[in-house]
Amino acid sequence: MTTPHIYVTTTIPYVNARPHLGFALEFVQADVLARFHRRRGDRVRFQTGTDDNSLKNVLAAEAAGVPVREFVDRNAEAFVALREPLALEVDDVIRTSRDPRHRAGVERLWRACADAGDLYRRHYEGLYCVGCEQFYTPAELTGGRCPEHGTEPQRVAEENWFFRLSRYADRLHELISGGRLRIEPAERRNEVLGFIAGGLQDLSVSRSTARARGWGIPVPDDPGQVVYVWWDALGNYITALDYGTDGENHRRWWTGSDRRIHLVGKGVLRFHAVYWPAMLLSAGQPLPTDIVVHDYLTANGRKISKSSGVTVDPAVLAGEYGTDVVRWWLLREVPRVGDTDFTVDRLIARGNDELANGLGNLVNRVVAMVHRYRDGHVPAAGSETGTETEAGTATGTGIGAETEPGTEVKTGIGIEADAPGSEGLQVACRQAPGLIHAALTDFEFRRATAAVWAIVDEANRYINHIRPWELAKAERDGDFGATAQLDAVLVLLIRACRVLGDQLTPFLPDTATRIAQQCAVRDGELPDPRPLFRRITVPEPGSTPPPQHDDIESNR
Repeated sequence: MTTPHIYVTTTIPYVNARPHLGFALEFVQADVLARFHRRRGDRVRFQTGTDDNSLKNVLAAEAAGVPVREFVDRNAEAFVALREPLALEVDDVIRTSRDPRHRAGVERLWRACADAGDLYRRHYEGLYCVGCEQFYTPAELTGGRCPEHGTEPQRVAEENWFFRLSRYADRLHELISGGRLRIEPAERRNEVLGFIAGGLQDLSVSRSTARARGWGIPVPDDPGQVVYVWWDALGNYITALDYGTDGENHRRWWTGSDRRIHLVGKGVLRFHAVYWPAMLLSAGQPLPTDIVVHDYLTANGRKISKSSGVTVDPAVLAGEYGTDVVRWWLLREVPRVGDTDFTVDRLIARGNDELANGLGNLVNRVVAMVHRYRDGHVPAAGSETGTETEAGTATGTGIGAETEPGTEVKTGIGIEADAPGSEGLQVACRQAPGLIHAALTDFEFRRATAAVWAIVDEANRYINHIRPWELAKAERDGDFGATAQLDAVLVLLIRACRVLGDQLTPFLPDTATRIAQQCAVRDGELPDPRPLFRRITVPEPGSTPPPQHDDIESNR
């Protein structure tokens, strides 16, 4: 049986400004998927990059009075640098203006579509939004303004190259409606099908070199034109795989991959679900298997974007409140459909209520009880429950093993008779792997984290129900039955914490590691309890919030 190959990508953002929280959402979601599949034993490639070859970048550099190359490099580095504050395991980053793989790949893609008879030149006049890097028809505008940015588009007239998008309307509708090209959630799939049903017009895929200020990749054999930035940018998904030289990575991760998953924001759905698949069909390349769409983040009720003047820096947030607090907010708060409003108060509330008071307090209490009642030694679990090892795991438990959706893991804890009231906790531990698998298969990040959180809720409920401190008092009073029951309770709670650490790994990797360390037996005992999270102090009214600055529109 061959090992599945999973290719996970984010969009590549314009670098006309520094990254904002909307892009961090996409980054974290992709990272969770990549980590999840790695844990299952799949071969995974997680790729991102930066879209350098945009007129938006050129205009922003001019406005800042900075040379384009310097401006683009500086902002691109800010995106690449998100790896550390967001705890990302990225395998590759492509810079479209710097990476030699990219130009070679864009040129090959262009020639492949030309050979298919899908590129031609003609004069065109239309309404162009620089923010979207897209032409609009009058019917697509809202009160004469771009529906995405609220700005009046420019009227542009020039001769460009066009791509025969109209040729692929029927085929795209068939692939999407039949599920071969999966678009999630269903609301976005229906949106794309409606767009296709309305009729596809051929797409302008070049710009004059003069209007592009000489920035971008020249059209092959036509130096007076540069490749349209979206054609250029969409190609990154295969150019980074050495498509330009027909390299091994292209064969392994694109043509030979089991899953090709694109994570995108709703503002760029048309490009990824219509234009990009049509380009691939023309070039004779496989399509992505999954396009996963997220909606927007707002800040204090206003859309996070440069045009609104509202943005939140994810690196600043992580530095102030902690990486896993930011990751947890993004995964727990953002629904499958619908925009989500970010405020510092909501971030703090989620961090304090769930991470500090819920998860952190649980692990700290359990480890502290083992030290208080058993001098740090985890009680022997008995023949049915496995043997404690130096690594701190319990052999024979099966807890945390990956399963197919809807299945339960046989924990082998086997202490139901000795620990009345533990059924809910044991069920939560058994079901979590299967529930997480099912949720992430459907790209439901909130549902996946809810399965983990059920263990925390049940563990805290169980402690309050069984009241181990009262068992300890009864033990001191000579009740031998209390001794056996307290042992069983402590074993169950330690193992539940280990399940938490295991199942949290894709979502909060740093926290998962700290939980594993807290619950690992070394030299016969657990380490001294240490807080997992600090409680965040709520800023005083009128205090200075985390820095905000202008940033990119959409989530690209």
